[in-house]
Amino acid sequence: QVQLEESGGGLVQAGGSLRLSCAASGRTDVTLPIGWFRQASGKEREFVAGISWSGASTYYVDAVKGRFTISRDYSKKTVYLQMDNLKVGDTAIYYCAVRYGNGWPGTDYRYWGQGTQVAVSS
Repeated sequence: QVQLEESGGGLVQAGGSLRLSCAASGRTDVTLPIGWFRQASGKEREFVAGISWSGASTYYVDAVKGRFTISRDYSKKTVYLQMDNLKVGDTAIYYCAVRYGNGWPGTDYRYWGQGTQVAVSS
């Protein structure tokens, strides 16, 4: 089993940047695709970005393209979400999870982390 833990959230002004981390522990001998999601207050959770097991393939929803960058560091067993030019609408709790199956964004995600809060002020 894999455990994921998100960190790096915080309060930032619009136009600012944050870098979120998704650290894996447990059975990390298997390199798996990871997806980042977010859930704003009163809204459903939505997919934001994903990265393949090799790191060669990435996927972003239109709302974050050109502003967010997903990457992974195998030595640290961590996937990052660099968020630049943040907007008030990016305010949400951000989660990472392991994707099973094929294709982005995919539908089968497991081993959710507890989430990290991102708040963007105007």
